[in-house]
Amino acid sequence: MMICDADIMTKSIRLRAKLGEDANSPIDIFAIAQDIERLTIVYYPMGENLSGICLKGASGNNVIAINSSMTLGRQRFSLAHELYHLYFDNNMTAICAQKIGVGQETEKEADLFASYFLMPAAALHTKVEMMKSKNSGHDLSIHDVVRLEQYFQVSHKAAVIRLKQDKLLDADTADAMMQEGVRRLAESMGYSTELYKPLPAEKQYMTYGNYIGQAEQVLKRGLVSDGKYEELLLSAFRSDLVYGDNEGGEEVID
Repeated sequence: MMICDADIMTKSIRLRAKLGEDANSPIDIFAIAQDIERLTIVYYPMGENLSGICLKGASGNNVIAINSSMTLGRQRFSLAHELYHLYFDNNMTAICAQKIGVGQETEKEADLFASYFLMPAAALHTKVEMMKSKNSGHDLSIHDVVRLEQYFQVSHKAAVIRLKQDKLLDADTADAMMQEGVRRLAESMGYSTELYKPLPAEKQYMTYGNYIGQAEQVLKRGLVSDGKYEELLLSAFRSDLVYGDNEGGEEVID
């Protein structure tokens, strides 16, 4: 059975609208996902083979786990991938490989969805045409690709695969670019390199969303003690909420 690109693209646009986003702008997928009702998001290092997991509960409480040992750009793609499983996959559990474009058909659909969700077709093609006009019609350069991945906040690999898929890069050029490390180039162009790096090891454990809200609710209703509430938070890697960890110092209101 062939994957219908138009159907996947439509689903990505529909979900962006459902989550309060327009059809074309770059999005903060981490912030968007944290606001999804009854969804808990866990960031946890899972090694080299997995990118993420989606678990849908019969009661409607759902969990997405993201491999936090991957680069930030890859984590963004993985989260978009898992949103496809959450909203459009009938399976209750999805365990997803790290490589893009491999696995069963549902996995390939989720990868394509993630690409469209983070890099909407109209926006991507408009940006490419603008770049080509500045280049006197010449093909995209590696500098252009870095600009695109920084604009849409996706990994280098995800950007190149999509450009190749949409025939905005020829196969040979795309394959060559895929092998190029771009972190130093991005830095030389004035961009942050956070997109190309994982978080430090001590920051790779975190939980957001429904679980934290539910813990607060049972405390307010007197169903657990303060000590048990803190235990629940610590088991979810939220020592910041227990001990008041504050990396940036005191809040400044200006």
